[in-house]
Amino acid sequence: MPDAERVLGAAAVASGTAPATPPPPAPALPGPAVFSHSRLLRAFEAFVEPAATVLSLLALVLLFEGELAPRWVGLAIVSFALVYPGRPQLRASPARVAADTVLAWAWTSGLLLATGYAIDALPIFSRQVVLNWLWLAPVSQLAAHWALRAAAPTLIRLQGPPLRAVVVGMNEQGGSLADRLSMAHYTGVELLGFFDDRAPDRLHGRGRHRSLGRIEEIADYVKKHNVHLVYLSLPMASQPRIKLLLDALKDTTASVYFVPDMFVTDLVQGRTDSICGMPVISVCETPFRGPNALVKRASDITLAVAILLLISPVMLAIALAIRLTSPGPVIFRQRRYGLWGQEIIVYKFRSMTVSEDGAEIRQARRDDDRITPLGRFLRRTSMDELPQFVNVLQGRMSIVGPRPHAVAHNEFYRPLIKSYMIRHKVKPGITGWAQVNGYRGETTSLEKMEARIRCDLDYLRNWSLRLDLYIILRTIRLVFKDGAAY
Repeated sequence: MPDAERVLGAAAVASGTAPATPPPPAPALPGPAVFSHSRLLRAFEAFVEPAATVLSLLALVLLFEGELAPRWVGLAIVSFALVYPGRPQLRASPARVAADTVLAWAWTSGLLLATGYAIDALPIFSRQVVLNWLWLAPVSQLAAHWALRAAAPTLIRLQGPPLRAVVVGMNEQGGSLADRLSMAHYTGVELLGFFDDRAPDRLHGRGRHRSLGRIEEIADYVKKHNVHLVYLSLPMASQPRIKLLLDALKDTTASVYFVPDMFVTDLVQGRTDSICGMPVISVCETPFRGPNALVKRASDITLAVAILLLISPVMLAIALAIRLTSPGPVIFRQRRYGLWGQEIIVYKFRSMTVSEDGAEIRQARRDDDRITPLGRFLRRTSMDELPQFVNVLQGRMSIVGPRPHAVAHNEFYRPLIKSYMIRHKVKPGITGWAQVNGYRGETTSLEKMEARIRCDLDYLRNWSLRLDLYIILRTIRLVFKDGAAY
């Protein structure tokens, strides 16, 4: 998932200086400028989780062994490095905090145990301490999060009065930003109101925020009321007007941020970048660049190898059963679109009496007479997808990603659904965010396919290794209770 807090303030300009390229629109959370008044709080957020992890370990060592041997100090340092920086959780719901904490600790502790096993280091650590740490660490992390949440208002007040902010232009993105500033907690920012020249009936979200006057009056207001933050949400076609406004704000100390309207499409991995020294802003980008690409590929290979070793007897039994119960090949090969929209060959256990891969492909339906009795069981349990772990090792697919559609289905839907092909900026997956959110199996309407694509794009925007693991766990649970696949 990109960090939404980085996007809004990414192209902040010094007061009175217009940027060469405007930044992206307001994201779901306020940007860095909003939180500049609560840096101490952000520092605490970064440290509470790793500190709770280490302190719980050290407390158990002292309780059961009475002294801190070097091996425990080393484990504490490694654990701190793995957990730091802690995730920002102040704005998340309690259920989300609990789920994220447990999932993150499962990954961290699993990595530590796997490493200890690989280097034969587990025997040097007390089993009693380790087993108790596995449950005490996440409990301590949750307690630290709740404590910080309770102390956050006091920490913000200790840093002085809140920063005063105004929004210029109450259009859609300006109104959305104003709403979020008003509802946000722990920001240390006070929204005073907005400036706009238009009639009240043309304002977005009118009545929810105080009108402070016309745009030409803003400079005097900023100086008179000591405003710290000015958010400009004006049409980029009004460039001369914006320049005059920036010139007027040169005589103030306010920090000025753009929330432009030029990005009329949803951002996918929006971020600032530099090409040959020229600042640019990505509107649509893959999340798998640089280190993320290595992490994604390494996790795919590791999990695919482990899973194939575990399920190889099952796959052999399924192959034999298919051969004995119906004529035709065991493996069904179908053309799909892969990374960058290139055609790939995807493997599945054959579950039908036909092997369609032409210009027209009819989706499987409930009680479809083409599906074999064994194939019906395989499709319902998703076991027909197991050969795709081989596709993962080949580099054609990923374990988690947008599900690949048949080429014929792609060609049918791409002109009908906006941003359809963006899902191919990553490798297709065996499972995906759409599948664990109820869009598995047949898509009987254009609306259902549009909903599936929205989930795929959400995955691209918000990817993280933690999200991949969450989807895998949801998929395992779904296989045993979902009736959407047939």
